[in-house]
Amino acid sequence: MAATVALPLGPWIEFQRKRPLMIGADIAGFVTLISVPIAAAFGTLTFAHLCVVAVVQALCAMVFRSASQPNLKSLVPPELLMSANSRFETTAWTAQSVGSPLGGLLVSVLGATASMAVDATSFLLSAVGVSRLQSPEPTPPQRTAPRHLRREIVEGLAFLLGHRTLRMLFVNSVVFSGGVLMSTPLLAVLMLRDLGFAPWQFGLALGLPCLGGVLGAAVAPSVSLWFGSDRTLLAFGFARTGWLGLVLLAGPSTVGLAVIIAAEFMLLFCAGIFNPVFTTYRMSVTPDHLMSRVVTTWSVGTRLVPPLFILAGGAVATACGTRTVLAVAATVIASSSLFLPWRARPAT
Repeated sequence: MAATVALPLGPWIEFQRKRPLMIGADIAGFVTLISVPIAAAFGTLTFAHLCVVAVVQALCAMVFRSASQPNLKSLVPPELLMSANSRFETTAWTAQSVGSPLGGLLVSVLGATASMAVDATSFLLSAVGVSRLQSPEPTPPQRTAPRHLRREIVEGLAFLLGHRTLRMLFVNSVVFSGGVLMSTPLLAVLMLRDLGFAPWQFGLALGLPCLGGVLGAAVAPSVSLWFGSDRTLLAFGFARTGWLGLVLLAGPSTVGLAVIIAAEFMLLFCAGIFNPVFTTYRMSVTPDHLMSRVVTTWSVGTRLVPPLFILAGGAVATACGTRTVLAVAATVIASSSLFLPWRARPAT
């Protein structure tokens, strides 16, 4: 639902100043998230309330992303974009590796709803950080024709689908993320139920591999410099697709746990290199006056399609079992490499 609402927001974001939108998205995220522990304290929290919060949170995340990438592009010289995106990617993976165990600790100490109040403050801190940017924000693109929502949406979509390399990378992203999302909930079932691992071991398998993403993102600028962005995209776009199959070999032992952690670590290491190189490429080839629309369209596509993979995975798991679905997910992830731009050099 949030994705469909976000699509017409892309043209609107395009022609507005980006930092106020980022701050507004953060504040809206804070207000909606803090409403959960408040409602719980008064005994009025409902499932419908949680659904609304989830939709608004997703919408705020897409608005923030659609505004932040054009803002970053305006702040950073082209030769430093790779380094900047690498740092953002490193920060994201660090947050994931630290956030899961920290969140578990907060829940155990404070309870689930009270922990959400702590999480809500992170949005305020983000808003403060954006507001403290000292460099002046460039004037946003100006419309050259009267506003026409459908035409402006189509312009972003047409550029994305008309650019052969971006189109292929978009399909690659949708298929890859669909396979990963299909496997993620079933990995918990495999480890906790089928293999009998303890919850702390599952938490270990969830948190440790994120360090692979941190390491990959940290070395991405050097790897891209050594091999070129085109070869790096192809090599690590392909290399990230083969690791999930190793999980199927894991047994209920320490060795099996090590296999799962190693497979997930390598997948995220390769993704950690691929992601900032890809983001930098997309920013460099997209015209400034289309950045927000292209990013919004991309976000909508990658949020609308992958949940269909989750539904399919659940149906197959019910009929055929966990390992069968993980094998299907591994095949889907591997198939995403078919949509890498093998015939066109990404840097051109």
